[in-house]
Amino acid sequence: MQIAYKTLYLKKLFPLRISRGVRDGQSNLYVSVTDGNYTGWGETSPGESEGAATPEAAREALERFLATKPDLTSPFETYDAGLRSNVAPCALAALDIALWDLLAKKAGLPLYQLLGFSKPKQATSITIGIMGPNEAKERLPLILENMGLRTLKVKLGSTDGIEADKALYNEVLDYHKKYPISIRVDANGGWSLDDAKHMMQWLAARECGYVEQPLKEGQEYDLPQLYKNRPLPIFVDESCRFATDIPKWAHAVDGVNMKLMKCGGITGALRIIATAHAFKLKTMIGCMGESSISIAAGAAVSGILDHIDLDSHLNLNPDPCEGAPLVNEITMPLDIAGHGGAFKHNL
Repeated sequence: MQIAYKTLYLKKLFPLRISRGVRDGQSNLYVSVTDGNYTGWGETSPGESEGAATPEAAREALERFLATKPDLTSPFETYDAGLRSNVAPCALAALDIALWDLLAKKAGLPLYQLLGFSKPKQATSITIGIMGPNEAKERLPLILENMGLRTLKVKLGSTDGIEADKALYNEVLDYHKKYPISIRVDANGGWSLDDAKHMMQWLAARECGYVEQPLKEGQEYDLPQLYKNRPLPIFVDESCRFATDIPKWAHAVDGVNMKLMKCGGITGALRIIATAHAFKLKTMIGCMGESSISIAAGAAVSGILDHIDLDSHLNLNPDPCEGAPLVNEITMPLDIAGHGGAFKHNL
């Protein structure tokens, strides 16, 4: 197996502001695995919380791991060996995605078919970051009408407090009165327990479908209090990085949000799906600052999921890759061998 790397800067069309900060672009690492006949591609969206803050750190982690000569013919064995070697999950994700892409190409099958999944039927949500109501009034038509999407994920947990959250959400609600959109909220751990209780009651009366990560990572001990008499379903994101986290919180949440960068790739996602279903939890897939290569990999596992948030490639200017098109509001995997993600021809 031959391994190669490429780093590209991805500029966002709109900067994304969440409770932990704002980002208008980043450099991602792309990893290819070639067996002499076929090449699989994967992608790392670096993040300090995912173990590698830069593409250089992710590459160094992979090079150290590959020097141990893991068995790259099996994504499962490679994934387990990577976890034992403490490879950063976002770096491991790139290698794992590339190996699954390679395996599907060798089998001559779309990855979603190789994994035994159907095509997704759920529309993807598109994310609106933390912003003031005036900015939201300008941004909403650009995001929803120009892209033809009707499912919105609103980032709350503003450092300015819950009144700022309410002002933003009310602007979205005004838009909802004009156009039929589905709304869900992601607080990214930006609320205290008391604020989370208050906001969930407030949102439940205002067309919100569910709340994601209301409490910050590390505050999971408060989830049972929030879960009791909850007016809205609770999904955890940062509080559930791997399948092994699910049993800890399954009694106090309604669902889990997996991200390939967080769980180490497709193999990790498959285990989260199986474990969540065993605990009768709902499932969702989200994304970080990813291009169409990683989004295509996520789309391959999304046919069995309850909610889909695969939209980061839609906020790139431009996306250097392709292979995760929107079809009737759905981020759809392609019917070609592999996950379908590829670099555009002009690169």
